[in-house]
Amino acid sequence: MSELTELSWWKDDLADRFDGLIFDCDGTLSDSMPLHYIAWRDTMSARGVEFPEQRFYSMGGMPTEKIISVLSQEQDVRVDVDATAAAKELAFEELMDDLQPLELVCEVAARHRDRMAMAVASGGIRPIVSRQLQQLGISEWFGALVTSEDTVGHKPEPDAFLLAAELLNIAPERCLVFEDSPLGFEAAVRAGMQYVDVRPQTS
Repeated sequence: MSELTELSWWKDDLADRFDGLIFDCDGTLSDSMPLHYIAWRDTMSARGVEFPEQRFYSMGGMPTEKIISVLSQEQDVRVDVDATAAAKELAFEELMDDLQPLELVCEVAARHRDRMAMAVASGGIRPIVSRQLQQLGISEWFGALVTSEDTVGHKPEPDAFLLAAELLNIAPERCLVFEDSPLGFEAAVRAGMQYVDVRPQTS
């Protein structure tokens, strides 16, 4: 499978082509990535680890603990992974009052929620993802929620998307994925699903 390019996904009726829609959360349904970066930058800097913004976006979809392990090993800085992960999530929670939806994607979900099965499949942890969906007022739209605790493999592994399809009782090839990261795109392809790149397109 590959990127869906022949439809105008933000306005077309997707129920004609698919049985289920699977959404990433951060950077897809919620405009949370700038807030996540602030939390990451401050948390890692306090521990002597640099985390450039470009690198942050390239690691989108990767679980928190893995990001900490990769960065600390690369920079030869010893950190307590669990304590650092907890500090990062707390820092993000303190910024969450400023969370906004990504309107275009949420409008697609709103338009299809009574007509198609929908799920969220995120690399984030369940408490943070659930709180975001609740704050945006959209948590009831989705029949399944898959977070990093639910699978052994994480994006770019296909596990999260395959589990979401299983929970919706829909064949993977009948699902369309909404994603904002290269790791997520690869995971969708490996799951046998088409995907939509929700990032703003530049010419």
